[in-house]
Amino acid sequence: MTDATAAGAPDLPEVARIARDLIRIDTTNYGGGRAVGEREAAEYVGAYLEQLGLETLYYEPIERRTNVFARVPGRDRTRPALVVHGHLDVVPAVADDWSVDPFAGVIRDGMLWGRGAVDMKNMDAMILTSVAELVRAGEQPERDLVLAFFADEENGGVEGSSLVVEHRPEIFAGATEAISEVGGFSVDVGSRRAYLLQVGEKALLWLRLVARGAAGHGSRFHPDNAVVRLAEAVAALGRTEWPLRLTDTTDRFLAEMSRLTGIGTDDPDALADAAGPASAFLRASLRTTANATGLGAGYKHNVIPDRAEALIDVRVLPGTEEAALADIRRIVGDGVEIETVVRDVGLETTFEGDLVDRMVEALARHDPDAPVIPYLLGAGTDNKALSRLGITGYGFAPLRLPPGMDFTGMFHGVDERVPIDALVFGQRVLTDFLRTC
Repeated sequence: MTDATAAGAPDLPEVARIARDLIRIDTTNYGGGRAVGEREAAEYVGAYLEQLGLETLYYEPIERRTNVFARVPGRDRTRPALVVHGHLDVVPAVADDWSVDPFAGVIRDGMLWGRGAVDMKNMDAMILTSVAELVRAGEQPERDLVLAFFADEENGGVEGSSLVVEHRPEIFAGATEAISEVGGFSVDVGSRRAYLLQVGEKALLWLRLVARGAAGHGSRFHPDNAVVRLAEAVAALGRTEWPLRLTDTTDRFLAEMSRLTGIGTDDPDALADAAGPASAFLRASLRTTANATGLGAGYKHNVIPDRAEALIDVRVLPGTEEAALADIRRIVGDGVEIETVVRDVGLETTFEGDLVDRMVEALARHDPDAPVIPYLLGAGTDNKALSRLGITGYGFAPLRLPPGMDFTGMFHGVDERVPIDALVFGQRVLTDFLRTC
């Protein structure tokens, strides 16, 4: 496939064309209420759904932070509805760091490149085209589907799913389960392909560390330096080796990895490493992580500032939030303030039940003999917000990926891309699943 396809060649599959179109709509979310906005992307999604004959609902609680919804009637309307959701925003991309324009939707080497190709305009396109396939064929899903495309997920859903759940819960009336991103994709386990199904996610703590000192001239003897105090706290936190702490999900994940690899070890990290490029992603599910993501201080080279701050992204296992905060207070010391910017719950459900069976069966029909393994996501999704309505969420965005591809490393990374044939595979699996779920 060449770049000519990107210009609109007719052999580009519809799912790739939709994903490409969405990538070309810049929906950058800088966080903290600073964002380009999702309105144009939501209007694109809404127009597509309306062409299928579905009734759409827009909800824009904050200007340009647009969410769009539709309900697809199922064959058995007495059954609880399933929420199928994605988000329309993306994290920033620094164009100079990329091999391609991150918002051009370039097709190269059989892959779609651009910000959102992995997180998560790929899944948005799969949802739309899977529903389209059913509707155009005059078919119905097994039960009602609530289609939801949220704003602001990359800011913890503060101005997106959280507001929707708080102010418009009736949109999800009758729904008990949901599927969304970061699950159902393949990894290499030794010489075998396996699929990871997300049945939980870590809790979210976005913190700001603040150090204060006395302002003064940069040339003076000055032990009360806010920048130094902050740097010491950030370094101490960054060097901390958080202990292993397993949950029911990670126990089962490790048992499956041991069975598939035949590795005779009780070392969880060694078993996670057997997943190749996905190992760093999976090792994060076994412990707390606390990563510095931003620093701010000073306004002149020869002026010592009286304040310095750092942003810390902390992800902890469900139910361990307070213990982790206590540890962080101890690590950074008494001279540094800790502010909580965003806090949200961790989730964990079981790898069993009808919905899980339908996901596993759908993958098996399209990739026989490839095992499906439950795992705990080290990050978070809009399933957190839906959980406040009693809706149980899973990650199921099926993709069959080529061996050795560092797919998980592309989340929020540079040169984000997804194979076209993986999108086609995912759309087929998702369509099959929606028929039977």
